[in-house]
Amino acid sequence: MTGARYAALVLLVLLVAGGAAAQQPPPAQPQPQAQEGPKPPARARPDRQDRGQPVTVDADRMERFGKESLVIFTGNVVARQANSVQYADRMEVYFDEKGDRILRTVSTGGVRIITGDCRTGTARRAEYSDLEQRVTLIGNARVWQDDNVVSGETITIFLSQDRSVAQGGKQERVKGIFYPRDENRDGQARKPAQQPCAN
Repeated sequence: MTGARYAALVLLVLLVAGGAAAQQPPPAQPQPQAQEGPKPPARARPDRQDRGQPVTVDADRMERFGKESLVIFTGNVVARQANSVQYADRMEVYFDEKGDRILRTVSTGGVRIITGDCRTGTARRAEYSDLEQRVTLIGNARVWQDDNVVSGETITIFLSQDRSVAQGGKQERVKGIFYPRDENRDGQARKPAQQPCAN
């Protein structure tokens, strides 16, 4: 590991460690009925849980601007939080005034994301807002899961809502390709076995 990569990783771990401690929610009071009732949708839970997990970034170079609460990573950037990962050539990370929490990120150059529910997206640019739990892919955006694919000029993924919005551009409209699921003898759709995402 080069000195720059090591320094970048150490500094970000220190920044995030303070932020993770600051944003830990107070312990919830036990609610036995919640455990006995029906469980929330599997896709909604990981994103809420992921927000409290540390963010680790690996890159060739890191530059910090304290007055702007900005850290810029460049060169083979890989950012991970729990089961989500993002790849890019450059990533700007904006913190709150105290430097305790990541507010948003802007990634450019060969952007590829993999969400906690195994959706994969590519674009020329990605903007992430922590408050709104939203990722916007801009420029030749494409998102797929299994064999289903959606493409457009921009695609916005609302992580905590299991919702996405695609918009076309001047030259090309939104395009979606969806494959029917195989059905078993009972007429119910077969669900693929839950496997961790390949990221």
